Amino acid sequence: MKLARAMFGATALAAAATTAATAAELTIATVNNSDMIIMQELSSQFEEASGHTLNWVVLEENVLRQRVTTDIATGGGSFDVITIGAYEAPIWGAQDWLAQLDDLGDAYDYDDIFEPVRNGLSANGSLYAVPFYAESSFTFYRTDLFEMAGIEAPDEQITYDEFAEIVAKVHDPDNGVFGTCQRGKAGWGENMAFVGPLVNAFGGRWFDMDWNPTIDSPEWKAALTYYVDLMHSYGPPGAESNGHNENRALFADGKCATWVDATSAAGYIYNPAESSVSDTTGFFQAPKQVTDKGTGWFWAWALAIPASSKQVDAAKEFLSWSTSKEYVALVGETKGWVAAPPGTRASTYANPAYTEAAPFAETVLNSILAANPADATRDPVPYTGVQFVAIPEFQGIGNYVGQQVAAALAGQQSVDEALANSQQFAVREMTKAGYIE
Repeated sequence: MKLARAMFGATALAAAATTAATAAELTIATVNNSDMIIMQELSSQFEEASGHTLNWVVLEENVLRQRVTTDIATGGGSFDVITIGAYEAPIWGAQDWLAQLDDLGDAYDYDDIFEPVRNGLSANGSLYAVPFYAESSFTFYRTDLFEMAGIEAPDEQITYDEFAEIVAKVHDPDNGVFGTCQRGKAGWGENMAFVGPLVNAFGGRWFDMDWNPTIDSPEWKAALTYYVDLMHSYGPPGAESNGHNENRALFADGKCATWVDATSAAGYIYNPAESSVSDTTGFFQAPKQVTDKGTGWFWAWALAIPASSKQVDAAKEFLSWSTSKEYVALVGETKGWVAAPPGTRASTYANPAYTEAAPFAETVLNSILAANPADATRDPVPYTGVQFVAIPEFQGIGNYVGQQVAAALAGQQSVDEALANSQQFAVREMTKAGYIE
């Protein structure tokens, strides 16, 4: 009980003191990534200190988005706390689907959260979700395999063409090592999280300044052709089924020589308790091509409270605990500082215990702060977003395009067919929504 109280946090403890007679049962919908699994493991301390009970609904990313979106849009009230991201928070907040979170108390220290992260989770000047980690993307690579192949790790941003040359040299399937592992599982937050910045790098964009879809453009074709060819030549079999979690496991097991993905995965890959390559992993910038704009994505996973929840006060207690400075310290001291939630709080990066345990800390922070959702494409666009477009219609469009891309990767259709189908669908959806005639 002493450890639970020490790590619980002053704000939440003060609130918890008044809840003994009104203990709540909270249902939390969350994604099945390593950070949230850790939170679930540690949450017994919150239950002990607060008297509340937590019911966890842990789902794969695509399933989580579908369940939560349906529930929030219909006011179903199935969840008291939901895991959402920088795409949903401002859109849903503006539609009054979420509770405002500007009142978690002075001890919560909002100013400690990096401004771009706060802004990405706000609408109309109010915060509608609080972050438990933020991320950009960079390239993980195997230092031992690069050394064996005589490859010097880049110290500046390389092109995707140069990346393919490197991948070819470290591809060794006979010994169970594939040159690269990239997301292939369909979904706007799965394969399109990689393909979107890839398209940006090749000079593409989702829409022109009049909101006309541009998915059938030469830039999209060049990017998607590159992606399919790269994965067919140097990726693992069945790549169309691999999302973030699957590729993270492959890399941690020593099956991938390179991997362009979320900076937040570094804590897992560098953790010797989780990864067989913790001492042979390095990193460099995600590649560029014809432009360096929008080549590293921006994302924050965050916790929010649906407006339909009947337990808003208790849910705010949980958010105050689970995204606080004290919670970061709890993870660091119980799971190792390398596993502490990254990218959200200045105090984390001012802590020598974290920066000494996490050799990637400065690079991750710089990548997050450098990502600019307001200037992520070579040509002008009417939207914000790096790997997504911040409009409600994007979720449906992005999921459909992701399915077409996955089908092309699986060899079920050509790149041209995938792009034509995607363009037709996007035009129909944007017409239906009134963006174009």
